[in-house]
Amino acid sequence: MHENDISYAIRGAAFKVHSTLGPGLLESVYEQALAYELRNDGFTVLTQLGVPVVYKEVEMEQGFRMDLLVNHKVIVEIKSVESLAEVHYKQLLTYLKLSDKKLGLLINFNVPSLKNSIIRLANDL
Repeated sequence: MHENDISYAIRGAAFKVHSTLGPGLLESVYEQALAYELRNDGFTVLTQLGVPVVYKEVEMEQGFRMDLLVNHKVIVEIKSVESLAEVHYKQLLTYLKLSDKKLGLLINFNVPSLKNSIIRLANDL
């Protein structure tokens, strides 16, 4: 399945989660709920997957953890904040580059409507 098709399904699942739970919960709650919805839809979902940082052939254990990796192709970074900051975009772009993935979604669940709170970021897609 292509990244664009996976992304479409993730957005649909995110809308389901948001309409059921609403805004104001912890990121971990949305992460678990979104993973549940996607798995029910037949997707492979890895949560809190480590992203190692390699510096001059040395792999550092102080790597990062991506919230969700769907079908080994699309990274989902979940936020529950008043508003997204530039650092959130940079975080997802860093995950995409370090993991050599092409597509990521940044989703802020702490909003009245998800319509403008799902951001798609590409890395050479």
